[in-house]
Amino acid sequence: MHRPFLFWGFKSPREIFEESLGALEQQVMNVVWASSEVNVRDVGARLESPVAYTTVMTTMDRLFKKRLLTRRKVGQAFVYRAVATREEIEDSVAAEIVDSLLRRHADQPLPVLSSLVDAVSDRDRALLDELERLVREKRRAIGRASRK
Repeated sequence: MHRPFLFWGFKSPREIFEESLGALEQQVMNVVWASSEVNVRDVGARLESPVAYTTVMTTMDRLFKKRLLTRRKVGQAFVYRAVATREEIEDSVAAEIVDSLLRRHADQPLPVLSSLVDAVSDRDRALLDELERLVREKRRAIGRASRK
């Protein structure tokens, strides 16, 4: 299906997530995602340009308060870990977008679902098969849960 126009302002889940963070927060998250656990000093050493220890510490504390990082005390310092992978966060943002659209059009959800199917099939025919497989899998899971 050919779309009559392109909505220029729409952003991908990755762009939405990245724009919700400052530049230094993005760099810190990239370092944390590349590691299992890190402390402030480790992150500071791996950043693209030199940043004061206290600035990195404040940034990581902000990311902890935003619930993107967890931390535990080891000796005098905190060791940080990402709460979720980049992909899991992007999936969550995408799910929120779809959920928001379905709530907004709760009285007539079919146009939203139809648009989703059109977008999937326009992108890649194999994705349409994957969507169909996911729907079947979800139906089986719901059936199993309702029998319990």
